[in-house]
Amino acid sequence: MASIPLIAILISLSAAAAAAADSAAVGKSLTNPFTEKAALIRYWNRKVPNKNPHPSFFISKLTPLSAADAATFSTLAASDPTKLSSRLPSLCSAAGLLCLPELTPSLASHPSDSSFAAYVDRNFTNYGTNAADGLSSFKNYSGHFIPYNVFRSYGRNSAGHNDSFSSFEPGGNVVVANFSSYGSDSAGGSDNFTSYAQSANVPDFGFTNYATVGTGRSGDFSLYSDDANSGDQSFSGYGKNGNGATSAFVFYANNSNVITNGFANYGENGNVNTESFKVYGDNGNIPENDFRSYGSETNVGTDTFANYRFKSNAGDDSFASYEEAGNDATAKFKNYGKANGGSDTFKGYGEKSQNDHVSFKSYFADNTTFKSYAKTGIEFKSYHNSSSATASTEASTAGAAQNRWVEPGKFFRESSLKKGTVMPMPDIRDRMPPRSFLPRSIAGKIPFTDASVVEIFKFPAGSFMAKAVKSTVGDCERSPSRGETKRCVTSAEDMIDFAVSVLGRDIVVRSTDSSNGSKGKILIGEVKGVDGGRVTKSVSCHQSLFPYLVHYCHSVPRVRVYEAEILAVDTKEKINHGTAICHLDTSDWSPTHGAFVALGPAPGKIEVCHWIFEGDMTWTVGDAL
Repeated sequence: MASIPLIAILISLSAAAAAAADSAAVGKSLTNPFTEKAALIRYWNRKVPNKNPHPSFFISKLTPLSAADAATFSTLAASDPTKLSSRLPSLCSAAGLLCLPELTPSLASHPSDSSFAAYVDRNFTNYGTNAADGLSSFKNYSGHFIPYNVFRSYGRNSAGHNDSFSSFEPGGNVVVANFSSYGSDSAGGSDNFTSYAQSANVPDFGFTNYATVGTGRSGDFSLYSDDANSGDQSFSGYGKNGNGATSAFVFYANNSNVITNGFANYGENGNVNTESFKVYGDNGNIPENDFRSYGSETNVGTDTFANYRFKSNAGDDSFASYEEAGNDATAKFKNYGKANGGSDTFKGYGEKSQNDHVSFKSYFADNTTFKSYAKTGIEFKSYHNSSSATASTEASTAGAAQNRWVEPGKFFRESSLKKGTVMPMPDIRDRMPPRSFLPRSIAGKIPFTDASVVEIFKFPAGSFMAKAVKSTVGDCERSPSRGETKRCVTSAEDMIDFAVSVLGRDIVVRSTDSSNGSKGKILIGEVKGVDGGRVTKSVSCHQSLFPYLVHYCHSVPRVRVYEAEILAVDTKEKINHGTAICHLDTSDWSPTHGAFVALGPAPGKIEVCHWIFEGDMTWTVGDAL
């Protein structure tokens, strides 16, 4: 360890000597030459000596490490990369990385009638336990960019107390959250949970128990993970072992995109309860749903399920048990399925029930089996499986259903890139968490395997981040497509080297300036073709989810790249500066690619253009910025 300061001094002296000859190029924002960021700029200037300015979007991604800190962590990684784990908090803080915080339990006590306005990034152990009468209101929990939260218990063992929870994790980005217990073992009063993880991006959620062992209590859960994007979720118990309770679950995973959902128990072992589940997984895109138990062993009471997976696109669903072993209960299932493709398995409908009144209005599914349902006491209005009649109906609506999942403006034709065109702009926001590059002196010493990265960064096995790391490594190991040159780069130096190896030393990197105009109509202003509008090739780099910045970079042959002013439609004022790329050869693309769903007609028949999203970038041959 005694050699580390000497190494730092030598690096600093070397950096100072180089900076003296190159200080003008480093720029006013990089006046301190003794940083890794300044060293990277000097490296860039040596590799790409065309004197073009360095874009701020790239500079902002460079490591904030000082030369001394970089030397310390580099030396540690060189001896044994796993030793970085012993310095993980300081490494993550100094280098701007994405690491799991060590949240300590919050044991603070709160008045029985508390009102919380906002709460973020904590381990909240206990709120509102043993409350009597009164009202507790929790308005907003973690409306934050990248929260890691644990909420242990809310409103447990209350009597005649009313609880209101308005919003948990709204719009969360790369969320890892767990809610263990809400309203358990409570009597009288009411629970109102308005929204859980609405519009979250890449969520990994767990909700263990809602209103379990409630007596004479009214519960209302309005929204769970509506409009969410990707991720894994589980809901373990809703109204389990309730007695004389009234519960309503309105929306679960509605309008969600590629969600894996597990719902384990709804109203199990209830006694004289009235429960309703309005919508589960409607309008989902490629959902993977697993619903394991609805109303099992219910005594008397009424259960109603209105819609399950209605109008969803593809995906696979499993529904394991509906109203099994009930006693003199009433169960109504209005609609199951009627989706566009996918597969369904429904096992166990009204089995072992005694004097139950169970009805199923309609069951729509394709390529399914319906196993083990009671032969008496069951009313089936209609069961729809594959037939020539339904197949033709589904075929006629498949295109419209798929097109619904291609965001307007995500793909467009080259003819749209003309001054005066009004067009939709997709959501081009950078939805990844903020992270920085690691210097190559550190990143290059971390083995690029999911096992090594998970071990070094202490991601629990099976956790969201462990899965994300494995997915990124898998994508990077995929063989390139025909004519493609690809590389996953783990440092800014690696990215520059790859771009130079493909395009040469006279190159420029571009991105779209901001997310302004997203999800609305825009007006195209002045348009400029890069490299004189000639057919060229580029290197496009896309962010991957990793604790430090890793980009999937690949060469894109036969393209035209454009820069365009983006104006407000009403005022004609400039609101953004966009970079768009048009792929002229689409012959190797899949026929089911979203571009052809949105634009038609087929691979190789048309060119396809799209914006470079905020956070991504494309390198091209030299053309002054």
